Amino acid sequence: MAIGFYLGNEKTYDNKDYISHKEVSPKVDKTLNKNNNQNKGKGTEHPLSGLASYIGKDVSYLIAILGQPSRTDQSPYDFHWLIFNEKQGQYVQAGVKDGKLVTIYAVGEKLDTAPFKIGDPAEKIFSSHPVNPVVEFNDRGSSYKFEMSEDDMNTRPLVSIGNIFAQLYIDRFTGKLSSIRFLDGETLLKQLPYEVVYRGTLVEATEPSEKQWEEIQESAAKQILEITNIFRERHKLKPLAWDEKTAEAAFLHSREMEEEDYFSHTSKEHGDLSDRLEEAGVDYELAGENIAANYSDAPEVTEGWMNSEGHREALLGSEYTHIGVGVYRKHYTQNFILKP
Repeated sequence: MAIGFYLGNEKTYDNKDYISHKEVSPKVDKTLNKNNNQNKGKGTEHPLSGLASYIGKDVSYLIAILGQPSRTDQSPYDFHWLIFNEKQGQYVQAGVKDGKLVTIYAVGEKLDTAPFKIGDPAEKIFSSHPVNPVVEFNDRGSSYKFEMSEDDMNTRPLVSIGNIFAQLYIDRFTGKLSSIRFLDGETLLKQLPYEVVYRGTLVEATEPSEKQWEEIQESAAKQILEITNIFRERHKLKPLAWDEKTAEAAFLHSREMEEEDYFSHTSKEHGDLSDRLEEAGVDYELAGENIAANYSDAPEVTEGWMNSEGHREALLGSEYTHIGVGVYRKHYTQNFILKP
């Protein structure tokens, strides 16, 4: 849900997102809402090594280090993703626009994410890097001020490092850095993961066509599957296999929530999770569901699920064997099943 309003000649854009989890048995229904707060600080020097140093450079430099990507995915933010997922436990999404790297999302403790290290305790990161509730920057005559809530500060603080930015995804249950995203200012503005106050022009992404949305949705579903299995591997769990019928049920629920403008595990027309799986012809012994809305992309929503107890329990459920993910616009459904 996005709300814009004026403050004098400044404008504020407030981006809120929400998630919910449900199991068929036992029933669990939890909701996470994000609110806003503020204060102030400054960044550190631009990194000279590691994945962060490639932001702004030609994509060929990154390919020389990581090898050829396994595939190309679409995004709704005027760039495309290159997916590097061949090495076990290592996963990189590299955003490319006009041949240049504009963002990199990374999961895996063996990746070079300097000046931060995935797996490090949050206390270590916060003691060596300035992490503040307000991050400000100027670009092409406009000024921007991102304001983070207490929850943002605890789970996904934004840090300025030279002329780029890092989103640090903190696992609130382990207190460690779970993953990291580096991005330039323009890409940060197009994604708007935090409340922003600005003077001048707010940069916006081009609205995708219907065909582009179909590709974006399919790409996001694949990414959620892969990131989910990275997290399961991290916790010594077996990966989940893809189930197409379950994925179709998940997609139809995400689409209905978007088109009918509601957020619930229960559809007025198709019933609850068990009803919808039965309608899709899914054979299962146990099932669970995570839903979310208004998250910017697959990495953001998967980290959101991991930082909420009920959703985390489903995502890391040792009893589940298969998964189906359905994405429609900014609505996400993740269905887990135990096959007989």
